[in-house]
Amino acid sequence: MRPVLGRVGRPLVGSRLRSRAAAATVWYLRLVALLNLVAVVSVPFREEIHEHNAGEYFTPYLATAALVSAALALFLATVMRRRKRAAWIFNMLLAGLLFVLYVLALAQEQYRRHAFNWFSVLLTGLFVVALLLGRREFTAVGDRSNPRLALAVLVGGVLVSGTVGTLLVSATNRVTGAPLGDRIAYTLLRGVSIGPLADRFDTVAAPRWVDVLINILIAAAFLLVLYACFRAPRSRELLGEHDEKRLRALLAEHGERDSLGYFALRRDKAVIWSPSGKAAIAYRVVGGVTLASGDPVGDPEAWPGAIEEWLKEARRHAWTPAVMGASEEAGIIYARHGLDALELGDEAIVDRAGFTLDGRAMRGVRQAHNRIRRAGYTVRIRRHADIPECDMTALIEKADHWRDGRGERGFSMALGRLGDPDDGLCMMLECRDGRGEPRALLNFVPWGEQGLSLDLMRRDRDCENGLMEFTVVELLLRAEELGVERVSLNFAMFRSVFERGSRLGAGPVLRLWCSVLTFFSRWWQIESLYRANAKYRPVWEPRYLLFEKSSEVPRIVVASARAEGFLTVPGLPALFRRRHTSPAPDSPAQLPHGNGHFGGKPAKRPHSGTAPDHRRSSPTSSSSTR
Repeated sequence: MRPVLGRVGRPLVGSRLRSRAAAATVWYLRLVALLNLVAVVSVPFREEIHEHNAGEYFTPYLATAALVSAALALFLATVMRRRKRAAWIFNMLLAGLLFVLYVLALAQEQYRRHAFNWFSVLLTGLFVVALLLGRREFTAVGDRSNPRLALAVLVGGVLVSGTVGTLLVSATNRVTGAPLGDRIAYTLLRGVSIGPLADRFDTVAAPRWVDVLINILIAAAFLLVLYACFRAPRSRELLGEHDEKRLRALLAEHGERDSLGYFALRRDKAVIWSPSGKAAIAYRVVGGVTLASGDPVGDPEAWPGAIEEWLKEARRHAWTPAVMGASEEAGIIYARHGLDALELGDEAIVDRAGFTLDGRAMRGVRQAHNRIRRAGYTVRIRRHADIPECDMTALIEKADHWRDGRGERGFSMALGRLGDPDDGLCMMLECRDGRGEPRALLNFVPWGEQGLSLDLMRRDRDCENGLMEFTVVELLLRAEELGVERVSLNFAMFRSVFERGSRLGAGPVLRLWCSVLTFFSRWWQIESLYRANAKYRPVWEPRYLLFEKSSEVPRIVVASARAEGFLTVPGLPALFRRRHTSPAPDSPAQLPHGNGHFGGKPAKRPHSGTAPDHRRSSPTSSSSTR
């Protein structure tokens, strides 16, 4: 039995060695970046390193005491940590060439006699050896367009930073009559180092702040080139007709498990399947983050297979995996695959059997409902399949007219379309005034066979207050005749903070956190969402943000804001944009607006815009959208 154990152990030892070697290269680059930053700040340390570089000494790989080297080392440490193959090749070529030159230089007596040179060769050699040992760890592929983009950025960056630097040198040069060639060469050398490298030009004497500013400009341009070289590939896969049919089949069988399951049918998402095909994860890549939403769709026993495939694809492309709005059940399974959880908030779910307008706790809702009813308002509830095409067209126009803001929002908890013939089971609530004019719209998507999940909420801003409460209450009161047992309403972020922070005996940290959220609620509907949902006495179901590393949370938050449409990356001017563009996975969805088809599928009705401005906005909010 001992030889068998030996055979099994060798791959494990080899894998552990490769992993540690790869991690060692990352830490080396981090330490070199820190060393260079310290050298830039510390004048004696910087001068000593510059003396080494200029004399008979040479320093370890990337240790040049320059801001460019610090930025390069820090950037390479980041992309090496993501195990990008292109970064490994870059380091191997640069460090390997430097190591060979150092070894050849040691053949000369003047370099061999300095002990520090041997130390530099040893450290650089160890870095190269670690690269070779860990080469199989660097498997993440890059985008095929990266070389062309990097070349364009290089040319543009050198022209811009070189021109600005040359103009600064010309304006501040204390020596008159300097040739243009000397000023350009001085600028480029200052981009490499602010040390004595460029002091050989007697015709140029610029102030120290100009040298530092030129170094920063060229370092920034160099970082942009590196980003273009090593950026993660964008996912160009969108939900196809075949995958959509398979997802609908899974939802028909397992749709009651997750109230957000139907939102996996957004057509600006991609889908990845478990090996058995019994589960799938809907996701979109935004800024190098592969962002999944809700729970996996399908059989929970097949969820691990779908999660493994999703994580495998993330590692292959160096994407950062994250999940928005996962339930506790899914969060436990994701945690077994290395993801950590952060509670985002709670979803308000109202059970039909437990809902009533009686009692003191429901007095406010009851009064608002009665007041709106006495004003002559009524609610009409229909499945999309039962709405005539002309009526649906008019409702879509109203929804677009009432939309708050020019852009559409939504990703994890919004369907992103209205009036699609495939969404016949969706339910539309039309609130009309005494003259029969629509004044508010609520749209719900199916949640299994007996549930509804809020998708869109819009109203006329000139209508009376309390209209949304009236519409929601009408749905809950008529839920039994509609065959609805449970309704998922708004999502309240940080609900537990507001609930526990106002209680007697709350700690100082919790009270402070509650005060901060209350302050920001002036601009974002945070506390108001919780207060509005609490009126219906719902059951609160926690939802989680899942991630691998805490250091990646800020990046995931930015990607989530971009996906939801709250943060928009500036685009090219209209004159330079193409007239016909496909949906970009890195930007909020741009589904057809009033178009006749999408994805090659004929549509009998025009589509609304992508998603409402707010996934689940407060029913009492002045916003005309969810």
